[in-house]
Amino acid sequence: MIAIIDYDMGNLRSVQKGFERVGHTCIVTRNPKDIANASHVVLPGVGAFKDCMDNLRNYGLIEPILSAINSGKPFLGICLGLQLLFTESEEFGKHKGLDIIKGKVIKFSFDTQHETRNTQHLKIPHMGWNDIKIERRPPALQDIADGSYFYFVHSYYVLPKDGSVVATKTSYGIDFVSSIWKDNIFACQFHPEKSQKVGQRILKNFGDMNP
Repeated sequence: MIAIIDYDMGNLRSVQKGFERVGHTCIVTRNPKDIANASHVVLPGVGAFKDCMDNLRNYGLIEPILSAINSGKPFLGICLGLQLLFTESEEFGKHKGLDIIKGKVIKFSFDTQHETRNTQHLKIPHMGWNDIKIERRPPALQDIADGSYFYFVHSYYVLPKDGSVVATKTSYGIDFVSSIWKDNIFACQFHPEKSQKVGQRILKNFGDMNP
């Protein structure tokens, strides 16, 4: 059973439908017992970093998330669910994250006075289809071709202190980290549930992983 954590932020139903489409059973829940009993845990997210952290705290979900990760069961973070794993975010001030991955979350910033071909027509948020360059291949990216396109919607990106956690990078004015992999954690800035067949492949790979 896959537990999708419900903290009132994110497109929970589309994530649920994505897993069901590839044959995996899942529940949307904020019940700590459900999270503890699940074989796999997913932390999705759309919205402001501080609001999400506040909701996780108010619903008593921080400890269940940390316990799930420490247990070694497969853990997937999607979009803001990736960013929340980091030490802090600079979104509307500095705010502490879960500090599972050392590093910070910063905003795209393109200097319009010194535009180059790479940044001339780029808008914030970064929204739409973009490709990934695979640096390391976690189980979730099995059978995913280097250069595959995924759907992104974000204004901030992660800067891990330890480059060894980087799984993929994507170019948008700069080469930013678009997914990370550490032990049982795979987390991506893009939305696999919105990325058609190649995204469904990631969801299937994740659900197929042994707890």
